[in-house]
Amino acid sequence: MKFTAAVGRVLGLVWRILDRIRKALHLLLLLLIFGFLLAALHTSIPIVPDSAALVIAPRGELVEQAAVDPLRRALGEASGASARQTRLRDVIDAIEAAKGDPRIKALVLVLDRLAPSGLSKLQEVGAAIRDFRSSGKPVIATANSLDQTQYYLAAQANEVDLDPLGSVSIDGFDYYRMYLKTAIDKLAVDVNIFRAGTFKSYTDEYSRTDMGAAERTESEAWLGTLWSEYQRDVTRARGLPPDAIQDYVNTEPQALQAANGDAARLALQRRLVTALLTRHQVDREVAKRVGTNAETHSYEAISMNAYLVAVRAKHWFHSKPSDRVAVIVASGDIVDGREPPGKIGGESTSDLLREAEYDPAVKAVVMRVDSPGGSLFASEQILRAVLRVRRAGKPVVVSMSSYAASGGYYISSGANEIFASPTTLTGSIGVFAVVPTFQRTLAKFGVAVDGIGTTPLAGMGRLDRPLSDGEKQILQSSVDHAYAQFLERVAQGRRMSVADVEKIAEGRVWSGVDARHLGLVDHLGGLKRAIAAAAKLAHLRGPYGVDTIEPQIGLRDELLMQLRSQALVWGRDAGWLPGTPFAATALDPLVKSARELARFNDPRGIYAYCWCGAPAD
Repeated sequence: MKFTAAVGRVLGLVWRILDRIRKALHLLLLLLIFGFLLAALHTSIPIVPDSAALVIAPRGELVEQAAVDPLRRALGEASGASARQTRLRDVIDAIEAAKGDPRIKALVLVLDRLAPSGLSKLQEVGAAIRDFRSSGKPVIATANSLDQTQYYLAAQANEVDLDPLGSVSIDGFDYYRMYLKTAIDKLAVDVNIFRAGTFKSYTDEYSRTDMGAAERTESEAWLGTLWSEYQRDVTRARGLPPDAIQDYVNTEPQALQAANGDAARLALQRRLVTALLTRHQVDREVAKRVGTNAETHSYEAISMNAYLVAVRAKHWFHSKPSDRVAVIVASGDIVDGREPPGKIGGESTSDLLREAEYDPAVKAVVMRVDSPGGSLFASEQILRAVLRVRRAGKPVVVSMSSYAASGGYYISSGANEIFASPTTLTGSIGVFAVVPTFQRTLAKFGVAVDGIGTTPLAGMGRLDRPLSDGEKQILQSSVDHAYAQFLERVAQGRRMSVADVEKIAEGRVWSGVDARHLGLVDHLGGLKRAIAAAAKLAHLRGPYGVDTIEPQIGLRDELLMQLRSQALVWGRDAGWLPGTPFAATALDPLVKSARELARFNDPRGIYAYCWCGAPAD
């Protein structure tokens, strides 16, 4: 008994020691978590100088919703790489707030790091810049060189200052695709294509070696609209003749040769820019207008991000109107399930609409769509959610961004009203399915497949056997049914006959201007007009708030990002990761390929997707 009691006391002591260690580790873990939380959430409120220039320096592509990828963000932070995306709403909000802010004396556009972006987004920023200019405050654009996207925004400024060694590169819009049929034939892959719609050209890359006549016809139409809009906006802003940009592009090779290769001087001669100044010279000129910062020895400035923090913090302390218009962003490919910001998940986007449906303060919904489509099943889920919001007595207005085509149009078709930009790419009402099989490829390596099944359809879905006639019939019938459903949904939403919808469907892509004439959209205008229309439909006569409802970044993702970022910084500082920027770049092809493969996940393999992303410029 004494021995047993002694053993019990020893085990009890060991347990108490282990328990205290466990508690200490738990405490340490909690402190670590809270430390990362504080690091993630701590943001000091910047002070806006009494006299300053607001600097708009977008980095990467202008997007409706920044994609969330903790690993890529961590790599970027560790390497010091710039962000690859700038949220369109942030740029516009900052410019609009600065217009009436007496502390902001000027707007400076630094455009060197802006990546090619959809023209409709550029037009909305351009409208905000022109509205800012109406206050009498100057807008100065400065860059080392300007490509076509960058120049569009620069042209909206009072002054465009280009470095003496810079250039203005404008070459028009293009739309080129790779065609894989010859490569597929050499690999002995059988690509089985099922589609509905004469103009539904997504699958052409697998079945053709060149652009089809139907796709060429529609592409010429919408490319022409984009190019006309670009020229019109730029020449009006710069006070140039209507044909000045076309003439600049047409004669640039000869004109540049005549100018001894001095591209900056040529841009000045053609009045595309106001002056040739180095960045230091621009800084001195701006300092004369807004004052000098004693620490930086440059002009007094505040960045867009810092200014937004200051402005939005001010609004936190003001009471909000009880009635609200909810803005839900649907940006990216449409896929099944739940997705983070930057993609449209059938379930996650439906959940956002359901949240607006049951929130008594939300009186109307604006869905901002920027999508080429994707899964038909996920698109149907979202459309059903839109219709439920309407049945709850809350109007839904769609605001189309750069493109809202195929599945992007499908989810829009049930709205009370649809707004589009003149350069929005929309329509593409059509459906397809693509099923590759690899039996001939395997045979090249001596691999054969044989067996038996209990029914003619047994083994259906295997990619190592050719599709049977029955499988082909099932897939084509499913695609035809899905197309008929698509037409019916559009006909119901747009109050048209199915026959009339079919005339403008067939997978054809339309510009916003043409879509307005055809009845696919109701009005031309941006997000602000769509919000005002939603408020009017909801009979909101007094002040109302505008809130964005979007998927929240999970705590897990935030903590992982912080942990990965810190680990990468430590690794870099310790010399373990000498090439972090290179590593981030090297990962890009792998990430892109993985995303391409994982993008299509419709349970029936049927898609409403448009190969009509913003054209190269």
